[in-house]
Amino acid sequence: MRAIMLMFDTLSKDFLSNYGNDWIQTPNFDRLREKTVTFDNFYGGSMPCMPARRELHTGRYNFMHRMWGQLEPFDHSIFDVLQQNGIYCHLVTDHSHYFEDGGATYHNRYSTWEGFRGQEGDRWVPRKFAEGHAEINPLNKQGISVEQHFANRTRQVDENEMSSVQTIQAGLDFLEEYKKEDNWFLQIECFDPHEPFFVPEKYRKLYEDCPNESPYFWPKYGRVTDDISSDDLIELQNEYAALIAMCDHHLGKVIDFLETNQMWQDTLVIINTDHGFLLGEHDWLGKNVAPMYEEIIHLPFFISYPNAEVDTHTSVLSQTIDIPATLLDYFGIANELDMDGKSLLPALKSKETVLHDEIIFGTNGGHVNIYDGKYVYMRASVDPSNGPITIQTLNYAMLRGFINKEALDTMKQRKGNRFTNQYPYTEIEVSTYIDSYSVGHLLFDLEEDPQQLTPLDNPDVEERMIQKLIKIMDRIEVPESEYIRLGLRN
Repeated sequence: MRAIMLMFDTLSKDFLSNYGNDWIQTPNFDRLREKTVTFDNFYGGSMPCMPARRELHTGRYNFMHRMWGQLEPFDHSIFDVLQQNGIYCHLVTDHSHYFEDGGATYHNRYSTWEGFRGQEGDRWVPRKFAEGHAEINPLNKQGISVEQHFANRTRQVDENEMSSVQTIQAGLDFLEEYKKEDNWFLQIECFDPHEPFFVPEKYRKLYEDCPNESPYFWPKYGRVTDDISSDDLIELQNEYAALIAMCDHHLGKVIDFLETNQMWQDTLVIINTDHGFLLGEHDWLGKNVAPMYEEIIHLPFFISYPNAEVDTHTSVLSQTIDIPATLLDYFGIANELDMDGKSLLPALKSKETVLHDEIIFGTNGGHVNIYDGKYVYMRASVDPSNGPITIQTLNYAMLRGFINKEALDTMKQRKGNRFTNQYPYTEIEVSTYIDSYSVGHLLFDLEEDPQQLTPLDNPDVEERMIQKLIKIMDRIEVPESEYIRLGLRN
């Protein structure tokens, strides 16, 4: 038995023809229609990048227990379990966060891995190489990561030198060697189309509005400011579309390989992403700082399963946390882990399958969100301080660096709980740059208002959603500080 997961980062479903987009050019994503089951109600969970990867490893929500960080000593990684049961696991990726302080434990859970450099602000090429780069549009993000990006560009002159292209090729190289072998899992993980939206000119030319000089290609996270016009947003969206076009082109190479070698018939294939992105919708840019609108958290997801009825859609409510249980189920390995997720395979066999009555999603210190298939309720902090926030951890690394002394001075040792698999842990008080308080609680009826244009004022529905949220929070044993921050304790 073999399985492949091709994962993109920051892939918005609204920019794919599969989900109704009528202006973007994604012919190879469209080819997936006849090869896979398209999920219409698939969501992210823990945001952003590394919290989502932690869900991929553990099948558990983690965004209320800690912020961005490493796998914990108490975490059970699905890829360790697969290896213990004779499944060879290989990762190819250009996702540079794997190799930073806050991600360094993930890639070592695979049998082997291969990494490629140069995405975003990856501290790679000496920054002096960035001297003399083209003028930067003032709307773009600024700072060290931007200078680093332009230094990294000097080693990515041709398309075949770009890290995501090298990643896809490394995945194809693995498939060529292992196409006749059995009992393996391959994860091809591309950082694209994550910002910055850097792409060869031939893809930009697909969208005539893309300028040749000083493009708006790297938005600052936050609200759309007065200096950003509607034309600027169109330009930004075109730059994003151009990068998706490149992703689509190289996706086609993987599809071609699977077709040529008749691997669709006997291989589990997943095409997924961690989250989407706001490009001016709801007057926001980016992710994390904004409420978890549909554009961020409602994801494209495709799966092909031997003997499943493909070229179909399913509306089953599902999430990233379901992928680990699915892999165990597919390989016939008993799931002895206490997961929040469930196998997707029953949903492929029966359209009547219900996996989740409700799901939750969010980012540490932001809105805590619950969706029941009709209503989505976004619960904000009830105090302007957006506190208290505590994390449960045995690791003290963050994105690029470590938790500071002021936070560590608050450390308290606690007995183990369900989340830590009964390991003792430390609880630490932290803060966040996210301001959910100023936005307030939000309630939407996604059946009647799928674009989330008009928040509801319905106390009865809000109270029902609150009780559903508390029930899940109790079940997954979130820190007491979350109940207080959200005003769910008297």
